[in-house]
Amino acid sequence: MSALSVRQVLALERVLAGEPEVVAGAGRLDRPVRWVHVAEAADVGVMLSGGEMVLTTGVLLAGDEEKQAEYIRSLHRAEAAAVVLGLGRAFPAPPEVMRRAAERCGLPLVVLHRPFPFAELTEEVQSRLVRRKFASVSLSEAVRTALTALITAGAPLQALLDEIARHSACPVVVTNLAHRVLATAGERSAVDDVLRDWERIARQAGRSEGDGWIRAELGGRGERWGRIVLCGHRGDAAAGRLLADRAAEALVLHRMLGAAAGGSWEEQSAQSLLADLIGEAVPARHLLPRARAAGLPVNRRTFVPLFVRGADPAGLDRLLRLLGLPGLAAAVSPGLTACLLSLPRDQDAEALTAHFATRLRAGPDGPCAGPGHGGPGHSGPDQAPPGTGAPYAGPVVAAGEARADWDDVPAGLREARHVADAVGDAASTRDLPAVVRLKDVHLRGLVRLLRDDPQVQSFAERELDGLLCGTAQDLLDVLRTYLATGRNKSRTARLHHVSRPALYRRLEAIQSRLGVDLGDFEQAASVHIALLAHDAQQQ
Repeated sequence: MSALSVRQVLALERVLAGEPEVVAGAGRLDRPVRWVHVAEAADVGVMLSGGEMVLTTGVLLAGDEEKQAEYIRSLHRAEAAAVVLGLGRAFPAPPEVMRRAAERCGLPLVVLHRPFPFAELTEEVQSRLVRRKFASVSLSEAVRTALTALITAGAPLQALLDEIARHSACPVVVTNLAHRVLATAGERSAVDDVLRDWERIARQAGRSEGDGWIRAELGGRGERWGRIVLCGHRGDAAAGRLLADRAAEALVLHRMLGAAAGGSWEEQSAQSLLADLIGEAVPARHLLPRARAAGLPVNRRTFVPLFVRGADPAGLDRLLRLLGLPGLAAAVSPGLTACLLSLPRDQDAEALTAHFATRLRAGPDGPCAGPGHGGPGHSGPDQAPPGTGAPYAGPVVAAGEARADWDDVPAGLREARHVADAVGDAASTRDLPAVVRLKDVHLRGLVRLLRDDPQVQSFAERELDGLLCGTAQDLLDVLRTYLATGRNKSRTARLHHVSRPALYRRLEAIQSRLGVDLGDFEQAASVHIALLAHDAQQQ
């Protein structure tokens, strides 16, 4: 039941009229009062079930010190919340025997110096307790209904946490068992204040609950895997506990039903942080507490921004753990994963990055093998993914320049993304270094940078006009492969599974439609640049 504390009862206006004085157990005034009971019987303890505030005049205890001491001891054994003694004819002053016994037992003993109708106090407290109980039930049902509706609709984890934060009016944090922050909700400035000192706060929240820090464990089938923490809940403690429990139930159900279609909560946490860094809607320095709370080392580190094509985030994360490289990895689009390494400054960042990339491209038996890069469905060394005409040889690791300052990380990620885009349709990843950098993308990189220029777009359409209709798509694919392989007819024929005579006929048709001579270097280069621009505009 939602309860008042002894301290809260004593602060009620009706009680203050009786001039209450705490004469014993002053350190226990935060005990919850479950009910108020008026009793004059000396053996009232046998009628209690715990949590009651007992009101008495002590008329049956006057003159018998042994009865007075036993009265206090019996209330202590019954786990009463407090005893309130109205001074008057039976006890004109606080009885010393009862005071000493209450102090020894740790039972709050309160005396009222002015006559006070106990009925008014019981009416006031009981009505407040009933209202609190009703409010708690209403809150419980409102929260349960709202969260269930979100889960049924397939809402992501963040939507549930936003709803919980709305009801709790305080920051909400979800962590794994290692206290790493997986998700947060609440007013951004308040959340940042919590995350800024999260390591200390996490240790405190793990030991005890106080000052509105309320936690609930997350788990099922006998296994715990995380917790939710209400950080600084200012409302009723019982209501906060109820809210945390309802939130935990919903989050466990959300996870069990697989409502998080975007992957595990750890993956979603990394994805959210990396997306904010890439998007720059939030300054990087404001994201530093989130990165630290998520377990990414940020003090005196070298940050290596990467974009990886052809490897799934879970596989990258496993490889990072296998190699002992701290970092985050998350998908940003189909087939493209952002990765941020955080390396000690005394280590060779370039060598470690190259080792990571080499292990990633190790082949079918590598840790990230799977569809599209060495696992089932791999196209083979001289085969091309459908529709591209380009052979495929494993994941591509595109890197931006390593950064020593956290504020420079977004620029590094933008550079790595540009490199990844530039090599996205490269003829063969085997022709590239293990780690592709800006200096390795040459003309393709320049065309990518200029792809939105209207003059470049006009040039591409003018040069390729004869092949841009739907019926000429096969010829456009042949042209793409022919130019990407350095105008190697034998390899182009093999990649498209046609005979050389058949390829010659297609090349003649291409030249006829475009009005060019592909044997002329300058004309072939012009068409190649136009094709690069056209493909860049389709990305």
